[in-house]
Amino acid sequence: MVSKKIKIGNLAESRRKFAGNTNRFLDNDVPKYRFPSSMMEPRSAYQLIHDELNLDGNPGLNLATFVTTWMEPEADKLIMENLHKNFIDHFEYPQVEVIEERIVNIMANLYNVPENEDFVGTSTIGSSEAIMLGLLAHKWNWKEKRKKEGKSLDRPNIVFGGDTHVSWDKFARYFDVEPRVVPIAKDRYTITADDVRKNVDENTIAVGVVLGTTFTGEFDPVGEINDMLLELKKEEGLDIPIHVDAASAGFITPFHEPDFPWDFRLEQVKSINTSGHKYGLVYPGLGWLIFRNEKMLPEDLKFYVNYLGDEMPTYTLNFSEGSSMIVAQYYNIMRLGMDGYRSIVEKMMGNAHYLAGKIEKLAYFDILNDARHIPVVTFKMHGNESFDLFDLSYRLRERGWIVPAYSLPKNAEETTIMRVVVRENFTADMVDLFVSDVESAFKTLQVNSKKISGMSPRQGHAVS
Repeated sequence: MVSKKIKIGNLAESRRKFAGNTNRFLDNDVPKYRFPSSMMEPRSAYQLIHDELNLDGNPGLNLATFVTTWMEPEADKLIMENLHKNFIDHFEYPQVEVIEERIVNIMANLYNVPENEDFVGTSTIGSSEAIMLGLLAHKWNWKEKRKKEGKSLDRPNIVFGGDTHVSWDKFARYFDVEPRVVPIAKDRYTITADDVRKNVDENTIAVGVVLGTTFTGEFDPVGEINDMLLELKKEEGLDIPIHVDAASAGFITPFHEPDFPWDFRLEQVKSINTSGHKYGLVYPGLGWLIFRNEKMLPEDLKFYVNYLGDEMPTYTLNFSEGSSMIVAQYYNIMRLGMDGYRSIVEKMMGNAHYLAGKIEKLAYFDILNDARHIPVVTFKMHGNESFDLFDLSYRLRERGWIVPAYSLPKNAEETTIMRVVVRENFTADMVDLFVSDVESAFKTLQVNSKKISGMSPRQGHAVS
């Protein structure tokens, strides 16, 4: 988020007193927007910040986020033991690099890279960076091909749907690529192969396909788009790669739907990103990027440096990267294995289906996605109420639940939906509590709206 400058008036306006235990240790006000003039005791500094952070929401009740909010104590210990290590310094911390390489191999095999492909991959600080790096490689490959053909390099485009994460729009704007955004429809919230076909041409660097959209949790039809691009390659000689954004589904589908073809089993899928800090069950921030073949990663995009003690290649947007989450990912993989991940995923899917069924029984909502592929449930209101899902979201916040309500993208912007992300800590018991609070909040809003509509504007009391 972009922070803006806060204007500081007189000294009194720039200070605050902290309530609770902090006052026991502090004799003076503490400035908010300037360095304090002197030191304070560690205990005081801790308590001051601790007390203020109590205003944050409860991560366990945050049904808006895909991000992991709990790990086992052993993982927490490993994280603390490696928190001070800069991953990029392979000379000083060579074993973390070895662990990253192992995970890249594990992920490539999980995503069914063919035996004859010499894959390559990297960790990132999240899927946003992984998307940027993957698409940069596709842009460079497109440029090299155009140079060899003696063609213009000035009009690259990328095709993706209106159902994608904002990272895709950021890439297009930041790296000067024309975004050809395929709009969703009023009654369909993913793209189609036919829509993609209308937008691709010889200047298309890649097609973006989402496995688990941010808005509804649905899947773009990657198999159909792959078949269309194969046909296009055969008929017109255009070899357009697919980048699969599996930020949400990359640690779900291989365990829940292992026979579902979405990954490197499809010929045109050349790169995949996923988020370790989502259903990879690791705290933020960690992402993974895998290329089908190392030839997909142009040498021009690698930088070699030796000022950390040894010459090493880097392919990142950010030079510094913590080691602790890479280690935490390896802990999860070693600790859980295929059986463990599968068990956790199936429990989350079961709880998500249970939630969808209970929401539907309330008879207030229409279910848009009942956790069809990933443990995400989305729904909208039906009927004519004088309040909306934004009101319901605020009402639920009073009980501690953080549940987003938002409008769908262009062409369906009149539709407001609510999304619940089911994570490992959202048990069946919590589903019951949540649905009970949803019902109570909805009824309260109905009663309050009737009271307001029944008020006399002149006398200010309920009209019988």
